[in-house]
Amino acid sequence: MFDKVLIANRGEIARRIIRTCKRLGVRTVAVFSEADRHAPFVREADEAVLIGPAAVADSYLRGDRMIAAALNHNAQAIHPGYGFLSENAEFAEACTAAGLVFIGPTPSAIRAMALKGAAKALMSAAGVPVTPGYHGDDQSPDGLQTEAARIGYPVLIKAVAGGGGKGMRRVDQAADFADALVSAQREGQNAFGDPKVLIEKYIEIPRHIEIQLFADTHGNVVHLFERDCSLQRRHQKVVEEAPAPHLPEGLRQKMGQAAVKAALAIGYVGAGTVEFIVDVSGGIGSAPFYFMEMNTRLQVEHPVTEEITGTDLVEWQLRVACGEPLPKNQDDLAILGHAIEVRLYAEDPENDFLPATGKLERLEFPKTARIESAVEQGDAVSVFYDPMIAKIVVHGNDRAHAIAKLREALIHTGVQGLTTNLGFLRRVVSDTDFAAGEIDTGFIGRHIDTLTLPWPDAEPDAAAVRADPTSPWNDINGFWLNLPPRAHLHLDRGDADHAGTVSGDIHAPMPGKLIDVFVKPGDAVEKGQKLLILGAMKIEHTIKAPKAGTVTAVHASASDQVADKALLVEIRD
Repeated sequence: MFDKVLIANRGEIARRIIRTCKRLGVRTVAVFSEADRHAPFVREADEAVLIGPAAVADSYLRGDRMIAAALNHNAQAIHPGYGFLSENAEFAEACTAAGLVFIGPTPSAIRAMALKGAAKALMSAAGVPVTPGYHGDDQSPDGLQTEAARIGYPVLIKAVAGGGGKGMRRVDQAADFADALVSAQREGQNAFGDPKVLIEKYIEIPRHIEIQLFADTHGNVVHLFERDCSLQRRHQKVVEEAPAPHLPEGLRQKMGQAAVKAALAIGYVGAGTVEFIVDVSGGIGSAPFYFMEMNTRLQVEHPVTEEITGTDLVEWQLRVACGEPLPKNQDDLAILGHAIEVRLYAEDPENDFLPATGKLERLEFPKTARIESAVEQGDAVSVFYDPMIAKIVVHGNDRAHAIAKLREALIHTGVQGLTTNLGFLRRVVSDTDFAAGEIDTGFIGRHIDTLTLPWPDAEPDAAAVRADPTSPWNDINGFWLNLPPRAHLHLDRGDADHAGTVSGDIHAPMPGKLIDVFVKPGDAVEKGQKLLILGAMKIEHTIKAPKAGTVTAVHASASDQVADKALLVEIRD
């Protein structure tokens, strides 16, 4: 086993790795940006190194600084966590060249799966089913639109280097294709440095089911069963569970075997996940499944797999990286009960899940759940990083038991100081369709009106305030804690029935960078017309006109950095 490992990441995954290393007697070196100077993971590591300012391009994406820190502190290996440099083949090569062990797959395996189009061609050749679509080199708008017409609408435009829902757009009709393509290409360039896209047939009723893989340097490959990650917003996961509800054993075996084929086809080593789209439009019994992508790293949702298999996947990563064989073979692995994970985010479900920032004045979790969190009470959720506050994980004897435990855990979770999706999560796990396992990737969209209702007894003091007619909670301008009034956010919800009271002043809902501005003074605009695109917290936010009128002023230009609540556009009747 290693003596010392540098963790080239931050937040909850850094804390997760530190926890396993402590148990194994491995010393850890944390790296941190100026924004994370006082973060819990910095205190918990044995040593810590400042690597740059808050912006990830100047800190957590600086592979050269990671390697220098590892060498200066006599670390033998680097664990990249997930995100940032975890799937960067050049960084993996640089680690090896510096005499360090990269705790992950080989650079060739990372490259094989990095571009979605090439990966799907490789998987098809290996006998793994892939979604019908276009994965070619012609990136001209006309060529791509022709391919979309050939495939048939609806289609998905996907960044070839993408992940986490970034660079992905659903298009239902030809008239919307051009705008969606430009947006997906821009997001792909900004997030991954690559604007190339592929086109796929959109599966109308899909479930997102992924298989956890592990391989060692001795030729052994196993799968640790599946996770269902179908409950998503903005193509990003918010609830994950293992095993997948109602999945027939025969289909489970086929998907596991296909995932092992994928690993063998690229000589894989370490932890990986093969993601499949399962078409359940004809029911789950004989549903076809298609390769979507392979994540050549540990996944955010790995705790549910650990809970149902009784394993520590970070420990497996460390042992495989040391050259040891896998701790278990396929026959040693079995599904034990059921596990569910929900992601508690600083975001506003009532306002298109707009991310929020602010100080966590109160943060309490129950002792009955496994908590994976980047922050503690008194910390702040900043604009620089992902707005996830914590993962809340429960394990039960069966799915019904796990749901009951999760409901109880969420009732005893408390957050104050900023807007979160806690009430939304409580409603999800209390939903009768969710309890019945009637889920697919459209679940949240179909239930959005009920899932975003205020939780009735969550905060009795707040309920009393709302009953007060003089309270800002009852103000017609749509006041919302730690965010500008909803009438000023101007996304897609909140104030259609009160056109006379809607302000024409459009403010930035959070700090960010203006990606594009589509109007100028003197322009006539219709209600719902696209005005600007704001990039913030790794997401593009389209800001639309709250009402019809004339643009009288535009206070910012594309590429400008804007402050929270900054006045951007003025519209008058």
